Amino acid sequence: MRTQHSWSILAVGLLAAACGAAGKPEAEHATPDTTPPATTDEPNAFPENAPTPTESAPEGELDQEEAPAAPAPPSNAPHAAAPTPPSNAAHAAAPAPASASPRGAARSAGESSGAGGASRSASAEPAKKSARPFDLEPERPGLGTTWGETMASRVSNAPFERASSNPFSLTTIRYNDSTGISAMLHGGSPVAFRTDSAAVVSNGLVTVRLVDAGGNPLPTFATGRDNLAQGEVGQRYMIELVNQSANRFEAVVTVDGLDVIDGRPGSLAKRGYLLQPFATVDIDGFRQSMDEVAAFRFGSVRGSYAAQKGSDRNVGVIGVALFGERGATPVWSEREIERRESADPFPNRFASPPVVR
Repeated sequence: MRTQHSWSILAVGLLAAACGAAGKPEAEHATPDTTPPATTDEPNAFPENAPTPTESAPEGELDQEEAPAAPAPPSNAPHAAAPTPPSNAAHAAAPAPASASPRGAARSAGESSGAGGASRSASAEPAKKSARPFDLEPERPGLGTTWGETMASRVSNAPFERASSNPFSLTTIRYNDSTGISAMLHGGSPVAFRTDSAAVVSNGLVTVRLVDAGGNPLPTFATGRDNLAQGEVGQRYMIELVNQSANRFEAVVTVDGLDVIDGRPGSLAKRGYLLQPFATVDIDGFRQSMDEVAAFRFGSVRGSYAAQKGSDRNVGVIGVALFGERGATPVWSEREIERRESADPFPNRFASPPVVR
């Protein structure tokens, strides 16, 4: 009799547990908010170096993590050879940019309620209707650089050892359409700022400018702070680098904050194009392989390659970082020239107060 009573209690207990489990809602998946925080700083040509501009990879090494498909370089590092013609050859060390990877899967999110220790999903409650209508982000005005048509542009690898992990010159050119240029001149007349000269680097060692498909310079406006180039939607352009010296230089170049060789955020630690003495190199697109590029074409900000890769924050700026070669004649950088010009022949011309004892 006692045995039957014990089994009856057990049966009732199992029935109650089954009912409790049936009433429990299953956990659902909630997608985390991945909206990046708004920023107000200016576009950066080398966003990977924004926190610490002087930080870079060891000299002579190719960042394999940044460019996993890059060909194996010599021990003292390679660099991309420029497109045709042969007389203007340079060298590059990284392959085509990797396509943007899809976002990761959503993580499950659950939270425990205080009553009875029962578990509830964070998204189990019915969604509340928003009091405000959903607003799409407005289209940004001005130009961006799109992923253009595929063009033949052959390069090869060449050894180059940097004299320093820091560039001796860092030049930026900002571009926009005609109305954008007028706005960036803050009410000034474009005629007063128009210039036919290219951006000059380090006392004339290298010149940088944007040219159209025919090699003609784009309308350029020089302010006390920036060089502004004017383009039009649909126009193809190139970045022209002219070496005016007998030294070789390595040029790491970015467009809209993306490295022109691998299509990823620009960094001074990456390898670039080799400028031969007294040669001209035209960089004409984002590199897809050692034989082809996707042409630079002006388009909308939303249609830009950077926006398609996930962020249009740095659209509108082109950066060129120049590195000298180890063992070559030292380069007269702007900083060194300024130090010479500001040297004081009598640095301690005035008396100093006595030391308090």
